[in-house]
Amino acid sequence: MRKPRIVVLGAGYGGLMTVTRLQKQISGEAEIILINKNDYHYETTWLHEASAGTMHHDKVRYDIKSVINRSKVHFMETTVEDIKTDENKVITTDGEVEYDYLVIALGAEPETFGIKGLKEYAFSITSIRSARHIREHLDYQFATYSQEQEKKDERLTIVVGGAGFTGIEFLGELGNRIPELCHEYDIDPSKVRIVCVEAAPMILPGFDPELVKYARAKLEKKGVEFRIGTPIKEATEDGIFIAINEEEVEEIKASTVVWAAGVRGSNLIEKAGFENMRARVKVEKDLRAPGHDNVFIVGDCSLMINEEINRPYPPTAQIAMQQGEVCARNIAALVKGKHDLETFVPDLKGTVCSLGEDDAIGLVFGKKLMGSSAAFMKKVIDNRALYMIGGASLVFKKGKFKFF
Repeated sequence: MRKPRIVVLGAGYGGLMTVTRLQKQISGEAEIILINKNDYHYETTWLHEASAGTMHHDKVRYDIKSVINRSKVHFMETTVEDIKTDENKVITTDGEVEYDYLVIALGAEPETFGIKGLKEYAFSITSIRSARHIREHLDYQFATYSQEQEKKDERLTIVVGGAGFTGIEFLGELGNRIPELCHEYDIDPSKVRIVCVEAAPMILPGFDPELVKYARAKLEKKGVEFRIGTPIKEATEDGIFIAINEEEVEEIKASTVVWAAGVRGSNLIEKAGFENMRARVKVEKDLRAPGHDNVFIVGDCSLMINEEINRPYPPTAQIAMQQGEVCARNIAALVKGKHDLETFVPDLKGTVCSLGEDDAIGLVFGKKLMGSSAAFMKKVIDNRALYMIGGASLVFKKGKFKFF
């Protein structure tokens, strides 16, 4: 009799957590297949460091095969092209893969909200490749600044679209990296302009006001100029246009535009025909897709409502990893013939937003943190995520240990 086959799509936080827990909970009772387009996992929450150039991109990633039990999990390095739920199969560039249970953990894509020119002219912090591209582009602008006369002023103008967590953390790293670039290429720091454009009326919307005030002051001290309540109307080859009011538009000329103002789920969610909102599926309490008893969705492609405030939980690594643990237990229960599945309830321990390697803000277990203590906690959280998936060996290999 054929063993049931569990197929997990994506090796991000949610997908890897599901697989590493399943391989411990199911011993020979099912076949486990992990599909990912790369042979490595990357820490999405570290990409802003690689993008700014304060961390090498190799530090951000590790081999998938180093954290899975290859005697229990079959890894396929291929790209998912479609999901056929009516046929219980996944279509990849290397052929079809049938499943009995499916876990969709395909991660996020940039959400441009239909703003003209963003896809063509703006960078996004979404992958190892995009992070390398941003870092190399920035290095090139500074390296060639003194030799190039054309568009010289805007060569050192950097626009960051979005003042949520990704945008603010990237700005914090830029604040540390820019002085190094200026020193290396003998450039007057006053020639550099960093502009953060945010459509909302404040940075870090929904975060504690006292911590937000601290973060803004620290970033402004590093040279960041905030344009708040001014949405981007269009991105061009020469920069962006922002809306000052309903009638007035201002152009900011810049050779570097980085879009960090929103994400959506994978386009495969829409292609597969799931009912969705911005490619995110409002999952059942046991993490199954509505109407699909054998399909679970975790991470950025899932949507769960925080009933206390009637708003979706944010698509964070913390929640994705917790979903992965519950998802694994629920699939293991089904494989063992049990049908009383566990309800997923997020256990939000806190949130920390870095402002550079040595500075941060955070709300952890209800306590406000700022400065070096918050930066310390950020590294502890990052190391804990590594430990939960790969154990102590992965922490020693990839962890952050420069605490002071």
